Amino acid sequence: MTESTYTITGETGDWEVVVGLEVHAQVTSNAKLFSGAATAFGAEPNTQVSLVDAAMPGMLPVPNRECIRQAVRTGMAIDAQINKWSRFDRKNYFYADLPQGYQISQLYHPIVGEGSLDISLDEKNPEGSVKTIGIERIHVEQDAGKLMHDQHPTRSYVDLNRSGVALMEIVSKPDMRSPQEAGAYLAKLRSILRYVGSCDGNMDQGSMRADVNVSVRKPGAEFGTRTETKNVNSVRFVMAVVEQEAKRQIEVLESGGRIVQETRLYDPDRNQTRSMRSKEDAQDYRYFPDPDLLPLELDDAFLEECRASLPELPDAKRKRYEAGGITPYQAAVLTAEVEAARWFDALLEAGAKPVAAANWTTSELFGALNRTGKSIEESPVSPAQAAELLALVADGTLSGTLAKQVFEIMLETGQGAGAIVEERGLKQTSDTGAIEAVIADVLAKNADKVAQYKGGKEALFGFFVGQTMKAMGGKANPQVVNELLRTALA
Repeated sequence: MTESTYTITGETGDWEVVVGLEVHAQVTSNAKLFSGAATAFGAEPNTQVSLVDAAMPGMLPVPNRECIRQAVRTGMAIDAQINKWSRFDRKNYFYADLPQGYQISQLYHPIVGEGSLDISLDEKNPEGSVKTIGIERIHVEQDAGKLMHDQHPTRSYVDLNRSGVALMEIVSKPDMRSPQEAGAYLAKLRSILRYVGSCDGNMDQGSMRADVNVSVRKPGAEFGTRTETKNVNSVRFVMAVVEQEAKRQIEVLESGGRIVQETRLYDPDRNQTRSMRSKEDAQDYRYFPDPDLLPLELDDAFLEECRASLPELPDAKRKRYEAGGITPYQAAVLTAEVEAARWFDALLEAGAKPVAAANWTTSELFGALNRTGKSIEESPVSPAQAAELLALVADGTLSGTLAKQVFEIMLETGQGAGAIVEERGLKQTSDTGAIEAVIADVLAKNADKVAQYKGGKEALFGFFVGQTMKAMGGKANPQVVNELLRTALA
């Protein structure tokens, strides 16, 4: 395990930051946790609400099997303990968007116990900066509704579409020691959830958000009092919360104050946290077993079904790529997002060689997508078309320069590489006679530079190569050009 050395220096010396995250991830399911109401994002307010969600008298909750399955699969993906016996509890508090007056959650007996995931802080050397972050638990609970304050100048409205939506609360241990570690942890967790398919990870839509617990201490001292900044909805904002909240706490402590255990909110416009309310402890919520729900009991057949459904996960996929000769950095880039990894796997399945495919994908394809503002799912070039292009480079039909030209045409037209080469006559030539004639002409027109080259200015060789390639419209085989030029200049 690699330890972070991140500290903040205040007036009284260095301070260490201690961070834990509670990530709320909306479970991928067409129905809510305890009702059959829909969960689609963006529906008109209060159009996806069942009698159960609205807490009408006599309505009883019934667990959604798919939500339980997704939670178990997520636990398996982080090598966590899966509890065959778990129980739902009522978390009692009053708020306008909580029709029941309580939330159904799992405090004492969660469905998933301890697990862990590895993070890396160095993109260029992912395996040389690994730290393991402990995960304390994953429990399943229902989401609350949403208060809408901007619909009327003096009134607030309640949208219950989210009420009862299934959430996984993934609670880390306080193992992170810097904004970078917190950001890396959240990004890695999001990646795993998206690979597994248990959460879409759309933080901008609220389907994944983090409560950020931060405290500070002198290095080696006991943990300090923590604050919890609620509902942070991006990796960048989580990192900002850790940095700003740690600085605020240090200022308070060094001025003789004390940190209050409280819930805070993050204001991204001002890049600061502000107090929301005092932080409650478990006893304040008067937890007790939900009398309307039997405990969950999972059998071996169900667990085996869950395990068998897991895909190849990011770390395993990265190691497979590296075993094929792909650099650790490229493998990390290719596996960070599940869509990119699926696209790249399809490219390999179409016959592309791993190293050439990785070089081309991480440079040419990703560069073009960034330039055009497209996601890899919107790529005008399919994996099969890319494989055809790379095959033409591998067999000598196209030089690197010509391949770039063909790729640009593919992006614009959607045509295949072979068709473009035939239609536009873009084949690379290795005709030594034609190349020798062009070289002779280039050297004759640049006799002064030939003399400088022979006088010891060897850097001019690249100039001659460039002039020859330009004269041949980029169609000459670069290797042949180099060989013939060296002979001509000898």
